[in-house]
Amino acid sequence: MNYIILHGFNRVQHLVTGIFLIFITGCVGQGLYMNDNAISSNGSNLQQADILNNRGVEAYRKGNYNLAIYYYKQALNIKKRELGKRDLSLATTYNNLGLAYKRANNFKKALYYILASLKIREGILGKKAALTAESYNNLGTLYSSMGNSHKALEYTKKTINIKENIIRKEKIDTAISYNNLAVLYEEMGEYEDALKNYFKSLKINEEIFGREHTITQHIYANIALLYYTMGNYNKAQIYAKFAQKVENEIRLEPIIVEEKR
Repeated sequence: MNYIILHGFNRVQHLVTGIFLIFITGCVGQGLYMNDNAISSNGSNLQQADILNNRGVEAYRKGNYNLAIYYYKQALNIKKRELGKRDLSLATTYNNLGLAYKRANNFKKALYYILASLKIREGILGKKAALTAESYNNLGTLYSSMGNSHKALEYTKKTINIKENIIRKEKIDTAISYNNLAVLYEEMGEYEDALKNYFKSLKINEEIFGREHTITQHIYANIALLYYTMGNYNKAQIYAKFAQKVENEIRLEPIIVEEKR
């Protein structure tokens, strides 16, 4: 992770592109996927699977779970034949089937298909991905319906851990964007707007990393240098002191402030 760092008055500024993750909750009634275009690079067979999946989603939403299961199974057979056993699209249909069986109170089959979806997602995406968390959440709600509170608790905790990490990453990306916006405003000479965005970035970084972390220290340095540029030398010195770990990068000329008589 790289932040914009302003070195003295030779400021080398690089905008950082944050990676924003959208978390899919996977709650009951959600986590169902449709492909409105129903177009696949593998040709008409997978296109037909998409259409069947979409029909399954519509049937599920109308409460016709047996019909939804019928369509999902048809889609699943095509996907198995065309894609093999390890594909995220296949995991999606397994997930949809599991949710439909859960609604139909066939918990044994629901467990089988949700676990099948989880296995593929863990294998391809790992155990910290949003889609993997969706499967964990679906397992948690399923085990709860089955009366297995211990298992429900286990998978719900896994879901929460992933969600918290994703939220943390989103906050970090937001801080990066604020920092980048501050640099752009500074380059345009709009110093007040630059300061506002530096402080927004600083608030998030202090919350996540603390004051001693290198990233937070560099934000202090940026603020100090900007205050210096604005002629607010007292505040420049204050934030320069906060940036103790990067003090060698802050080269403020000695300023003597004389009180007006």
